[in-house]
Amino acid sequence: MAEFEKEALKKTENRTLVGEVISDKMDKSIVVKVTKTLRHPFLGKVVRSAKKYTVHDEKNEARVGDSVEIKESRPISKTKHMQLVRVIGKN
Repeated sequence: MAEFEKEALKKTENRTLVGEVISDKMDKSIVVKVTKTLRHPFLGKVVRSAKKYTVHDEKNEARVGDSVEIKESRPISKTKHMQLVRVIGKN
C-alpha cells in the first residue's frame, strides 16, 4: 500500500500545464485557461478543447494575458488545487 501511495504522489507532483491567465481579480488567485489540441482519431481534423483552472498565486505576480506554468498540488480551497510555478511570458 505504501508503494502505491508513493507512486501516486510522484504522478501528482509531475503534472504541469501551460496556459494563459484570463482573470486576476481575486487576491492570491488567478484563473488560467489551458487549451489542448489533438487530432480526431477518425475524422483527422484538429480539435481544440479548453479548461479553466483556479490557481493559487501567492505573490500576485501574474496578470491577464500572461503565459504561465502551473502544477497540481494539494487542495488549497474548494476550487483551487493548482499552484503557479512561473510566469513564462508577460503580456
